[in-house]
Amino acid sequence: MSRAEAVVKAVRAALVHEPRINLHRYPVRVAFSNGDLVLEGEVEHIVAKKLALELAAAVPGVDGIVDRLRVRPAQPMGDGAIRDHVRDALIQEGVFAHCRIRVRDKGVVETCQEPATAAVGEIEVAVEDGVVTLNGQVPSLTHKRLAGVLAWWVPGSRDVINGLAVVPPEEDNDDEITDAVRLVLEKDPFVDAAQVHVRTTNAVVTLEGSVPSETAKEMAEYDAWYVFGVDRVVNALVVHG
Repeated sequence: MSRAEAVVKAVRAALVHEPRINLHRYPVRVAFSNGDLVLEGEVEHIVAKKLALELAAAVPGVDGIVDRLRVRPAQPMGDGAIRDHVRDALIQEGVFAHCRIRVRDKGVVETCQEPATAAVGEIEVAVEDGVVTLNGQVPSLTHKRLAGVLAWWVPGSRDVINGLAVVPPEEDNDDEITDAVRLVLEKDPFVDAAQVHVRTTNAVVTLEGSVPSETAKEMAEYDAWYVFGVDRVVNALVVHG
């Protein structure tokens, strides 16, 4: 058995043993290409995607990963509809009131929001095969993270590539991640953020507190996983009632 074959076998074994990755219903292709491990396929939810990447990265011999995993959309939706929903979500969010918002469709760029005063950032939205790409620059890590989550919240989104640059650059840390997760939970109408305590250690987010249902517990965890820079989520929320 070659080194590449041994690594692929170890990665597959790690995926099989993770109960939140359903390989029987959502098979994942694991292979090597140009020295990098390639993960490809459709997974059930954001948790399965992020866990698959984390487990693969932890296998000795994996130096780089090509992420071609896509999340099963909550609602089938064409690229144009997804693009419109992401655009509208950004425009309606007050945090981006001073940012220029643009959309790219088949190489044509259209400006959808032009601030009355000098723009403090610019976000360009493009969608291909359900994958949302955000490019441009924003004034803070909070802007970058919130834009990414808003894109993930669109029911048809299969993946989000967040290429937004932060200008001027900011140093990231656990407190920044915690603040972003709290902000996202506060903006999610399906989660009572006041009941959820968030703490972050080495990019691992822990959610504690009580929620009224398994659905609320699951949605709070998804929100945390959607936040750019989160490596892992420990869901210690307790369902009451």
